[in-house]
Amino acid sequence: MTDWVIVGLGNPGPAYAATRHNIGYLVVDELADRMSGRWRRHRGGRADVVQGRLGHPGAAESAAATLVRPRSFMNESGGAVRSVVAYHSVPPDRMVVVHDELDLEFGTLRVKYGGGDNGHNGLRSLRRSLGTGDWFRLRLGVGRPSGRNDPADHVLSAFSSSERRELPEVVARGADAAESLVLRGLQATQNDYH
Repeated sequence: MTDWVIVGLGNPGPAYAATRHNIGYLVVDELADRMSGRWRRHRGGRADVVQGRLGHPGAAESAAATLVRPRSFMNESGGAVRSVVAYHSVPPDRMVVVHDELDLEFGTLRVKYGGGDNGHNGLRSLRRSLGTGDWFRLRLGVGRPSGRNDPADHVLSAFSSSERRELPEVVARGADAAESLVLRGLQATQNDYH
């Protein structure tokens, strides 16, 4: 049984592994490590999943969760996510989507419930496939490009050397916030992480 689904948005394949667009994948990878879980292909093959419990084993605060990494590209991730939430009968309001956010400086984290897609192709695909935008979002800042540089090129580029040094801490903080959101709720998480 799964109480929550946590989706990390990104693009599959080694060419995209170290890009800003894949910060959602990095956070769910961290959560998978904490759960001592191994990624396996979900029924239908459109996503990789890890099932386990968030929180400390035997603790009062813990929850069964399925972590999801869509195997499709970002702009087509909605179908894979819809398949997983339907299989586990998890309503969208028990889903956390972890994604990159251009409108936040690198290292900044924000959580919220609902909202628009703000031009994010992964969020647009999820909204279209699920028929709603009513889910939790964990937004991890990757900053806007300087000057007239294209935002699409920016999110598909590798982190800078200074960002790479900070990235493990940013990813761990994102995983902490995802756990907090599931176990303690939105208000407590916003109070602690904003």
